[in-house]
Amino acid sequence: MLEDEDLLLALLNSTPVVMGSPTDELAGASGVEFVARYGGTGSPAELEHLRWMRECLQDAVRGSNDALSRLSTALGDGVLVPRVTPQGLHWEVRAPEDERIAFRAALAWSRVVQEFPGRLRPCANNECNLFLIDRSRPGTAKWCSMAVCGNRMKARTHAGRQRAAADRP
Repeated sequence: MLEDEDLLLALLNSTPVVMGSPTDELAGASGVEFVARYGGTGSPAELEHLRWMRECLQDAVRGSNDALSRLSTALGDGVLVPRVTPQGLHWEVRAPEDERIAFRAALAWSRVVQEFPGRLRPCANNECNLFLIDRSRPGTAKWCSMAVCGNRMKARTHAGRQRAAADRP
């Protein structure tokens, strides 16, 4: 697992579809809990910036036209500063406090697309709003969860085949 990969997936997947409607896990108390888990303050400005970064990253993964320029803007004034340690260089994020978690998520996105090209993708279930990092050997994973979307999609495919077979003369 790459540094902050869990943050990236949690952020990308913070708009799940529940009973047919997208939700926002960065709203209210759940948003404050989310940022606290990753060392944030939970301020309204931090949550707003995180929502903006989430939208930019989701669009980048989906391949939207202007996603990369919007992502560049969302990075704001953040920079990486090297710090020498006995273990080598450690890169520290220097960004306004309310933008640090969003900046870290963008760095994690960059590392994932570099280390695992083509493996960060949206779930193949069109009714799902989640994302996955495909770590399977052949790189053919399609669903955010085999237990949920995978089974659902396979059941639909099977039912479609059954209907098609029943309709044949």
